Amino acid sequence: MSRLVEDTRTVIWKEWKELLTLRGSTRSGIMGLVVSVGVFGILLPIQLGQELVLVPSVLLFWAWVPLLLVVAVIADAFAGERERHTLETLLASRLSDRAILLGKIGAAVLYGWGLTLLSLALGLITVNVANVAQGWVEGPVLFPPMTLLGVIGASFLTAWMAAGAGVLVSLRAGTVRQAQQTLSIGVMILLFGTVYGLRALPQAAQLRLLELLSALGTGGLVLAIGTILLIIDVALFWAASARFQRDRLILD
Repeated sequence: MSRLVEDTRTVIWKEWKELLTLRGSTRSGIMGLVVSVGVFGILLPIQLGQELVLVPSVLLFWAWVPLLLVVAVIADAFAGERERHTLETLLASRLSDRAILLGKIGAAVLYGWGLTLLSLALGLITVNVANVAQGWVEGPVLFPPMTLLGVIGASFLTAWMAAGAGVLVSLRAGTVRQAQQTLSIGVMILLFGTVYGLRALPQAAQLRLLELLSALGTGGLVLAIGTILLIIDVALFWAASARFQRDRLILD
């Protein structure tokens, strides 16, 4: 177990160093991180205000943030190695299949989830500063405890879902661009399919769904979303483990 942990950490460290140079240089990589945190941690909180903190549907917003962040980098996981002709070297190393897979997924998850939590904290500060500036002070604006727990958990599980799906796509893709296009299409289908699918439901069904969500409450909603995401994450990791065959990848 200790060997697996050490090897996984090695892969994660390697991936993080490469993430900072995906845009051509370390400086560009850092600027990309700053822009992402600025958008999700300052710009959007200013526009949405206290709703970003107090409305229960905030769970959906913060669940989408890590998905978008992870999809932006996970395409490089194996397709990038293949393009740079470093995949054979990686697969020929002493690192186990499980360590390589966990390291690739773990690096992307920690990247997306970490930036999400940083944006979350910065967004909370932004909302409170804006609250003070506009003279609406009635005490600090804070997340309800259950909502905060749901945001932290859902963002982690969503990041893992995006990483698991991204690794599957990257394993099959011949180029990073191909992997990015496939993942972008998948995200669009998921987003618009969910939105328009709900709108396409009969009005009676929509009302019934709203009643069900209201009956669940924040705690029940957090548990339901978490359970669904956990099942999806486990299924994606199992599929990625089955697809990751060192000999076959070397031949490809």
